Amino acid sequence: MSKKEDILIIGAGLCGSLLALRLGQRGFKVHMLELRPDLRTTDISAGRSINLAFSNRGLKAIKLVGLEAKVKSLCIPMHGRMVHDTKGNTFLSNYSGREDESINSISRELLTALLLDEAEALDNVTIEFQKRCTNVDFDNKKASFEDSISGAKFTVFADLIFGTDGAGSALRKSYFKERKFLFSFSQNYLTHGYKELTIQPDEKGGFKTYKNALHIWPRGDYMIIALPNLNGSFTVTLFLSYESGIYNFNNLKSPEIVTEFFEKEFPDALELMPNLAVEFFENPTAPLGTVKCFPWNYKGHSLLLGDSAHAIVPFYGQGMNASFEDVVEFDAFLDTHEGDWEATFKDFQNHRKIDTDGIADLAIDNFHEMKDHVANPIFQEKRKIEMALEAEFPEVYHSKYSLVTFKETIGYNEAMTIGRAQDKAILSMLAANKISIKEPLEEVLKKVQEETSNILMEDTIARTFKY
Repeated sequence: MSKKEDILIIGAGLCGSLLALRLGQRGFKVHMLELRPDLRTTDISAGRSINLAFSNRGLKAIKLVGLEAKVKSLCIPMHGRMVHDTKGNTFLSNYSGREDESINSISRELLTALLLDEAEALDNVTIEFQKRCTNVDFDNKKASFEDSISGAKFTVFADLIFGTDGAGSALRKSYFKERKFLFSFSQNYLTHGYKELTIQPDEKGGFKTYKNALHIWPRGDYMIIALPNLNGSFTVTLFLSYESGIYNFNNLKSPEIVTEFFEKEFPDALELMPNLAVEFFENPTAPLGTVKCFPWNYKGHSLLLGDSAHAIVPFYGQGMNASFEDVVEFDAFLDTHEGDWEATFKDFQNHRKIDTDGIADLAIDNFHEMKDHVANPIFQEKRKIEMALEAEFPEVYHSKYSLVTFKETIGYNEAMTIGRAQDKAILSMLAANKISIKEPLEEVLKKVQEETSNILMEDTIARTFKY
C-alpha cells in the first residue's frame, strides 16, 4: 500500500493492542484510545480477569508480530483437564493424544501489557487511556470522546476507524443507533454467571495442586475451574446459575451458605481456599453472553474486530485466540487488495463471519460438556478412543477439540462441522456396542471414518433439500 492512512483504534485491550502493533509495524500512523486506566500502572482486574487459554490460533498471531519467545515465557502449559469428583478423587483427561499438543495458561494483564509496550515502542503508535468514546460519526470519519478525569470533550478524525472495544463497543452501538444501513445485532446471555476466586500459593510460593492442567469440578448444573499462574496461585472461576437450583448466586448471601455449598460440592477445592468466604463477597458476579452482528464494516471507513464483532462465552478457551486470529486474517486481506479498503473490509468480514459464528456455537456446546459430560462414563470412553486414535494415527485423526484448538490451518466452521460428525459417530457406535477401545485401532479408525462420512453426507443432503 503506497498511502499510509491515519488510523484510529477504539479500545486498547488484547485485540486492539495486537492490531495497533501490527498496523504500526506496517507503517500506518495509529492512534489508540482506551476507556480504562493503563493496566501497566493501575490494578483494574477487579476480579474479572478470567485467565486466558492460549493456543495455536493465538500463537499464529503472536508469531506474526514477532513476539513468540516473549509470550511463551509468560505461559504455563496445560496438558489436559484434571477432573475432580465430589470425594476429591481426580483423573487427568488429556487434550490430545499427540504428546506435543497442549494449551497454555496466561495472564490477561501480562499479555496485554506486553502488547501495549511493544506497540507504544513504535514511533508511529500513540496510546491514550481513560478516554471514553461517546459516539462515532462513521460517515464523516470522526469519533467523539470524553476525558474520564477532567471531563473535557474532544473529537478525533481519522481515515479509518477500528472498533476493538469489546462487547459494549461504541462503534457497534453507533452502527445500530444511526440506522444508516441494514445492521443485524443479537446479544444472548446464559442463565449462568461467573465469579472469580483464588487458590493462593503455598508457604514456599509453590503450587498447592498439580500445576500443568486446567482443573475442573463438574457438577451437572454448575462447576468451578482453576488455571495456574506464574506466581504459584490458581485463578478459580465459579460458573453458577443466577436463580435456579438449590444453590445459586441469588441465594448465596452469607459466608456460612457459601462455605456449606463448597463443603458439599467442592470439598477438596475448599481445603485450598481458606479465604473463600471473604473473597466471595469482595469480587463481583458477572454475566456470560454471546454477541453476533453483521456487517462489521461501513463503506470501507470503519471495521469491528474481536469481541466488538463476536463476543463469546469462555468455555472453549477461544475468545482471545479468535480475536487474535481476526488480526491474522485481516492482515492477509491487506495484501490482497492493495489499498482498496472497502474491498478489504467486505471480503474479510464475509470470509471471517462463518468461523466466528462457529466458535460461538461451539463455546456454548462446551459449556454443557465441561459442567456435566466430562463426568459421564460414555463421554470418558469416547475420550479414551479419541486419545488412542490421535496417538496411533497422529496425521490422520483429530478430535473435535484438537481440530478447534490445535489445527489452526482450518477454520472454526470446518472444525465444528467435522468435529460434531465425529462426536456423533463415536457416541452412537459406543451406545450400540459397535466399537470398543479393546479392538484393533485400525478397525476403530475405519469404522469412525466411515460413520463420520455418512453423517456428513446426510447433513449435506439435509441442507440441500429443505421440505
